[in-house]
Amino acid sequence: MATPTYGPTALATPANAITIGRVLATPVLVALVLGEGPGWPSLAFWIVLAGTDGADGWLARRQGATRSGAFLDPLADKVIVLAALWALVTVDRVPWPPVVVIAAREVALSAYRSYVGRRGISVPARPLAKVKTLVQILAVSAALLPVEGRGYEAVVATVLWVAVALTVASGVQYLLDGRRLTLT
Repeated sequence: MATPTYGPTALATPANAITIGRVLATPVLVALVLGEGPGWPSLAFWIVLAGTDGADGWLARRQGATRSGAFLDPLADKVIVLAALWALVTVDRVPWPPVVVIAAREVALSAYRSYVGRRGISVPARPLAKVKTLVQILAVSAALLPVEGRGYEAVVATVLWVAVALTVASGVQYLLDGRRLTLT
């Protein structure tokens, strides 16, 4: 049986359904973290949320990438990462300054991409942005592990600050790419 394919303007695709499901499931993760704190249930749910990012990407590549998916998938990544980090700040598992930097970059870059997008300019994701998302996911995973102690807190903080550095660096890269595209 042939795999169904979708054109670039399609909205109702299996990949988009998974992406929207990830966003809709995010409040469950937040409730788990706020209710039970870091631990195996929160970590397991997080792994499912983060892991389904690969599933929707695989489906999109197999069945046809869409403009809506290109918009929704990174938005879903931002929503689940920022919600998880906010919940972890709330339960004092991670410090707030790196989370504020990550949130500020994500909001600013989303606004910037929307602005240049209205001018007909698409700034595609670069490999550094994908690495940034992976390290953010690893930082949340590390913070959700049910491990305690000063040494482990330092590990979580280090991974989180590496995520911040990558977040800022990829943000600068987006701005430079967008500037180059607007000048051509």
